[in-house]
Amino acid sequence: MRRSMKKAAALTMAAVTALSLTACGGGKTEAPAAADKSADNAAADSSADGKVELVFSWWGGDSRHEATEKAIAAFMEKYPNISVTPEYGAWSGWEEKQSLNILGGNAADVMQINWNWIEAYSNNGTNFANLEDYSDVLDLTQFPESALELCKADGKLMAVPVALTGRLFYWNKTTFDEVGCAIPTDTDSLLAAGEAFKAYNEDYYPLALGEYDRMIFLVYYLEEMYNKPWVADGEIQYTAEEIQEGMDFICKLEEAHVIPTIATLQGDMADSLDKNAKWIDGKYAGIYEWDSSASKFEKAIVESTNKPGQEFVIGEFIDLGPNKGGFTKISMGLAVSATSAHPKEAAMLINFLLNEDEGIEISATERGIPCSAAAVKLLNEKGLGNALVKEANAKVLAYAPFALDTKFEHNDLKANPDGVYYKVFGKLSAGDIDSAKAAADLMDGVNECMGN
Repeated sequence: MRRSMKKAAALTMAAVTALSLTACGGGKTEAPAAADKSADNAAADSSADGKVELVFSWWGGDSRHEATEKAIAAFMEKYPNISVTPEYGAWSGWEEKQSLNILGGNAADVMQINWNWIEAYSNNGTNFANLEDYSDVLDLTQFPESALELCKADGKLMAVPVALTGRLFYWNKTTFDEVGCAIPTDTDSLLAAGEAFKAYNEDYYPLALGEYDRMIFLVYYLEEMYNKPWVADGEIQYTAEEIQEGMDFICKLEEAHVIPTIATLQGDMADSLDKNAKWIDGKYAGIYEWDSSASKFEKAIVESTNKPGQEFVIGEFIDLGPNKGGFTKISMGLAVSATSAHPKEAAMLINFLLNEDEGIEISATERGIPCSAAAVKLLNEKGLGNALVKEANAKVLAYAPFALDTKFEHNDLKANPDGVYYKVFGKLSAGDIDSAKAAADLMDGVNECMGN
């Protein structure tokens, strides 16, 4: 919605500890001083009357929306000649809308983008501005060079990396305590939880996984079992039989009342799981989610009208096999549209949000643990940011051994409802196809997307 302001590639990662912040992809302990690249009069000569209008688009939960609107207000106070209109919403349907805007030349001036959008929508470096052209107002020295390289197309910097992220397990401890069940740590305890929850109330489930969640969980299972990346050098690294085994395991979780069926989730009529009444009221007691999303899921159950004050905790990585599974990725970037009439001022806004003290303090960890060394330094010094997000990020970076391949999040695969992941896991859950057919369809879809 639009509102006025009235209201993968390998990344070198530093070792992390459970409650510490680390700049993504870098091993620096001292951040270079963040230059205030955007001098107060930098935007004054950008238009005939000195007035500049920008649109900034992003998706997220309520806490991200609130923090970003506050940061925008601070930016406009600093630069009275620049007006920024926010455009934001939930993730559901967001990529489809924004892709049409990008490809149609109608994109917002500043965009929060997923990492894979660079490959999917940059049109080989032409649809987003080259941010290296605005390094006089955007301090690129704050970001690890390895992370910046992953944000390039045709040698042009399409976005600034915001954070590095991965998925891990979160649990509603209040519900597990009510059921009288231990939080799962391995396959046996996961299956035991399904049995206990079903006996307690058939509307209760220990874990909820949508179609895209199931795809990521499938890869986690396979990596735990076989210690191979999902894709390397543009090729799936698993056999049809291995993938079928993973599909069988997901079917087993449904049969054992560990996860609800896709039909059950669709019947909940919620745009996203954090807005699902069954999550909010504790009937779904577990998720497998990005570390950067922790705060919105926690807020949903803590502020539940029917059951306020539930306890949200980070779990252990569930031991599904003899190896460690899971991947990390650049969670998102901030980009400037190539059609923006004011790319310099747009770059100034990005610098304010990611590198300048005021923007850093307001945004904190709403988009995850920052890649900007200046942001990490300030958050550490002032003890700012969501402690849960910090702990989750440190935990996933210390555990997950694989990097996300660049095609994993391609719209042909993850779009809802027509992407391959949604079709395959929806049909498997409905019983329209068996696990062998699901594995074959998934492989065919991924290979087609990769051009194999």
